Amino acid sequence: MKTRKKISLVAALLALSVLCSSHEFWMQPKKYRFAVGETMPLKLMVGENFEGEVWDLNRHKVEKLNLHQLTKVKDVRVQLKPQEKEKLQLKLIEPGTHLVTLESNNAFIELEAAKFNSYLEEDGLENIIALRKENNTSNLPSKEFYKRFAKLLVQVGDKTDDTYKKKIGFRNEIILLKNPYNLKVGDYLTCNVLFDGKPSPHQLVKVWTKIGTTTFLQNLYTESDGTLTFPINAKGEWMVSTVKMIPSETAGADWHSLWASYVFGID
Repeated sequence: MKTRKKISLVAALLALSVLCSSHEFWMQPKKYRFAVGETMPLKLMVGENFEGEVWDLNRHKVEKLNLHQLTKVKDVRVQLKPQEKEKLQLKLIEPGTHLVTLESNNAFIELEAAKFNSYLEEDGLENIIALRKENNTSNLPSKEFYKRFAKLLVQVGDKTDDTYKKKIGFRNEIILLKNPYNLKVGDYLTCNVLFDGKPSPHQLVKVWTKIGTTTFLQNLYTESDGTLTFPINAKGEWMVSTVKMIPSETAGADWHSLWASYVFGID
């Protein structure tokens, strides 16, 4: 009995450790270019460095999940399979650039002061660090609501289009200003980061590149107009991610974090 209790405690501590360190959320396909009529299996992932665990849909809820192609929008939330490792199977029947967008519900987490402060530093949330100092709460634990906004861009067939730059209306939103499926190594890609529909200046943005089994990370900041430009320096999987935190607008938490990711491939 004691051994079982020890194992349960270790498992609980490990789960908490993974939860606290697994900031990023993204949609993960097996590839980024498809033939017309192919099916795209998708995993919903949480972790870092394009590595992590499949998102537990028994604990989290998806509020919106849509497939976009030009002006067409298809609600695919009913196709989710919570018990499967690959949570979604999307049939890609139209040629062109396709955008999958996901918005989660508000989840809740409570962290002790040291872990919360470390997390704020890691994700460049200097405004919240300053507010905690100003309010003399830096040594207090924190209650937080968090919401996920994720985008995935794939290409079907050879003909590209403008679907990549579609504005969805997420509170924290990343918009690409070039179609990555028209780019090659050596080109530059510009993104626009919006918060509540307006440019978000001086916001930390993480640019992840997975080449083979190795992932590289760049920590960059948006310009005063909310834009960010970086070089496409390698073929592989790419993710642009960022988080915005504000004081909670509803009771039950101190803060509300809004996480955004945009994933695409370069070949």
